[in-house]
Order: sequence, then structure tokens, then C-alpha cells
Amino acid sequence: MHDDGISATVALRRAGALAFSIRQTAETVAANVLNRAFNSSYTYGDGVELCSTAHVNQSGGTWRNELATAADLSEASLEQACIDIAGLTNDRGLKIAVRPTKLVIPKELMFEAQRILESDLRPGTADNDLNALKKTGIIPTVVVNHYLTDTDAFFILTDCPDGMKYFERRPPAFATENDFDTENARFKATFRASWGCTDKRSIFASPGA
Repeated sequence: MHDDGISATVALRRAGALAFSIRQTAETVAANVLNRAFNSSYTYGDGVELCSTAHVNQSGGTWRNELATAADLSEASLEQACIDIAGLTNDRGLKIAVRPTKLVIPKELMFEAQRILESDLRPGTADNDLNALKKTGIIPTVVVNHYLTDTDAFFILTDCPDGMKYFERRPPAFATENDFDTENARFKATFRASWGCTDKRSIFASPGA
């Protein structure tokens, strides 16, 4: 490539491919926080998974950030989740003012979510009742995450402070070198980042029925 004068053109394509690979890796690892949310093999400081019905309070007792009975995405399950979020308490059992901020869903639920949240009247019924979820605007944002692997799980993020975390320890960096023996040019891209959660009241979820 160098001898024929096309190294710059090819290098730009390779750099673009490396940048795409970094984005794919970051999205996959970040989504794994939710993909493993109900997996007891991935526990946090209280000894249970991210979303559980048995989180432990430091002062004793338990609390949950998961529907008491697992359910698919629906008007009823979203309403119950919002009610449960409104009833969250701190480690001392004192009520805290926590509100939903966004609904995170896999691509398989994006149309169902629109029907539930954007219909003027109650979806899927012959009733003439208004759609309370839309009227109150209690879930202001819907985010479709294409890297979620469970097709019927859904997650509601809240405004609880000190919750879901992303640390960029080192931004993406590109490097190149020439191998003396083979005369091959080698390119690489690296970054360091981590994802997780501190206060699990920042998320409420259901694994689906």
C-alpha cells in the first residue's frame, strides 16, 4: 500500500472500522448491565442481582426494584411499576421522592410501547377511559436499546441520585507501528471504561412473564 501510494486511503477505512468496533464493544458491554439484571451469577454489594425482589436494607429488612409478579410490558404492568417506584424508601424505611425518567426496551417491544404510551384512550380495550400513562406523562422518554437480548424484559430508569454509572477511564486511542521483520503495518484501538450501578433504586424492571 505504501509503495503504491494508497496507504492513506486504506488507513482511513481501517481507522473507521476500528472506531466502529469500539462503539460496538462499548454498547455491548453497557447493555450487559441490563442483560444480566436478573441473573444471580452477577451480584452487587448486597449479594443479589441488579433487579431483585430481595434487596437488603442496611438497617434490616428487604425491598424490591422488580415487579412482585413478573409481567410482560402492558398498561397494567407499567402502571404498577410506577406505583411501586413512588413507594420506594431509603435504607431507613423513609419514603423518597423518586420518579421515572425513561423506559428502556428491546427492539421487539418498540411498537407495543408506542401503543401503550401514546394512545389517547386506554390501549387494547373498548373502554372510553383516557390513557392515564399518556395524560400524566409519568414516563417521559422511551429508549430502544438494540443490544438487549431478552425480548420481553423492560426497564424503567428513575431520577434517583447516585444510581446507574458509567466511567470513562481512558478515551478511545488509536496507535500504529511497523513490524521490522515482516514490514507489516499494524493498527490498534484501545479504551478503558466501566459500567454498573451504585443505588439500585435508580432502576425498576420486569423480566417479562
